[in-house]
Amino acid sequence: MTELRIRTAAPTDLDAVLAFWKVAAEGTSISDDRDGIERLVARDPEALILAERGDELAGTVIAGFDGWRCHLYRLAVHPDHRRRGVGGALLAAAEERFVRLGGRRADAMVLDHNELGQHAWRAAEYDPQQQWTRWVKPLPAAPHG
Repeated sequence: MTELRIRTAAPTDLDAVLAFWKVAAEGTSISDDRDGIERLVARDPEALILAERGDELAGTVIAGFDGWRCHLYRLAVHPDHRRRGVGGALLAAAEERFVRLGGRRADAMVLDHNELGQHAWRAAEYDPQQQWTRWVKPLPAAPHG
């Protein structure tokens, strides 16, 4: 088996990442478009972490740190690479990043119906916090000009 390589995404990876999420991610996000992912990488070039085996994208995670909290998004592993340590390696890289930045606790948003994802997060020693509810408001698009 080819060795797993973990690295941060480059601008040239973004189209491949968007295509990858359509195959490997559970559900879609309002930010799953070229503008959204370009803003992420421009604002925080180390936030989007990729796992590769050979020339294949095997997994992704977004490790966002706002200076206060550490947030994990888009942990996705290609179906052909699941149960081979890809998710664990991505989370280890994300957690190392958070520690380096001074983070104290990492959190992840996982869809309630995503049983496979919930199993993966529990295996990585994350626990759901029943006392929290996520409140969401979609924002209007910024004017282009």
